[in-house]
Amino acid sequence: MNAAHPLAVMIVDDEAPARMRLRDLLADIASEVPNTVVAEAADGLLALAAVDGLAVDIALIDIRMPIMDGIELARHLSRLENPPAIIFVTAYEGYAVEAFELNAIDYLLKPVRAQRLLAAMQKARLTRPPRERVLEQLPQSARSHLSCQERGRLLLIPLADILYLKAELKYVTARTASREYLLDESLSRLEEEFSERFIRLHRSALVAKDAIIGFEKNVAEDAETQWQAVLRDVPERLSVSRRQWPLVKSYAKQR
Repeated sequence: MNAAHPLAVMIVDDEAPARMRLRDLLADIASEVPNTVVAEAADGLLALAAVDGLAVDIALIDIRMPIMDGIELARHLSRLENPPAIIFVTAYEGYAVEAFELNAIDYLLKPVRAQRLLAAMQKARLTRPPRERVLEQLPQSARSHLSCQERGRLLLIPLADILYLKAELKYVTARTASREYLLDESLSRLEEEFSERFIRLHRSALVAKDAIIGFEKNVAEDAETQWQAVLRDVPERLSVSRRQWPLVKSYAKQR
């Protein structure tokens, strides 16, 4: 962050009075830490739309918000080419405060005080933005979206739209009814995070449970007979490993 220029700040909070208070406090400390509010949003999805193509130095983010909470938002922001420094804002002192005692992240307790905001801004100005692996340590529910970089833009993929996830080389392909996305994610971590939604077909593929509409045998020349999962909305058939077949078959019988 260039000390000669005002810090570009984004405020994200689902309560308008809270956003207004932060804006007023930022104005109060502007003589000590020059800043300008470049964007405001009431939830994580709106924040990601607002930040598209916008240079943001610091993001002041509420933790508990509808649609997409602050920790998920921060994880998506960390994937930007030039991610902002994150300062979390919370009304809950007991919200795993210890987890926020990280060099790359600060937090503010509501009601926010001017001197505390000033200290956080000064710290954020000198600290590198957190990487996603640091943010993964914080308590959170499963994400509602996955994200990826494509042609310099951050794309969001609603989890509900993903039919399957397949590991290929260093990336994971997320398939929706309309297209594929390349994710810089670990298939095993995705399986752990979204175990309620996806089931493993073989070591390189997870499929959304509600995307399976049936199974069929695949008899290829010089190959074993094996089962394949038939999915809605896409022509692809995904092989089921012999090891996973009993589990997948038992799940299919329960539906």
